[in-house]
Amino acid sequence: MIPPQATPVQTAGQLSAHLKSLRKACGMTQAELGQRIGVKQVRVADIERNPAAISVEQLLEIIHALDARLLIARAATCPPGKPQPPVASGEPGPSW
Repeated sequence: MIPPQATPVQTAGQLSAHLKSLRKACGMTQAELGQRIGVKQVRVADIERNPAAISVEQLLEIIHALDARLLIARAATCPPGKPQPPVASGEPGPSW
């Protein structure tokens, strides 16, 4: 089995191209993807054109429908300062 490829995404434009590429790799039309996530084809086209305009929840629905995964990795060391401990599930996060 070929290991999955990880593609860094740093801009909305890169996310746009990657989502479209994933959909096509799955052999799905915009209408078929829309059916899977409960939206019309025109909404999928809008999302592919401007993914910055969707919620994280909808992005995760799309990623799941495309049998992909969202991985978050630190690209470099953290900036100087006091490191924050990880937040346990259900606890409030840091005050941004």
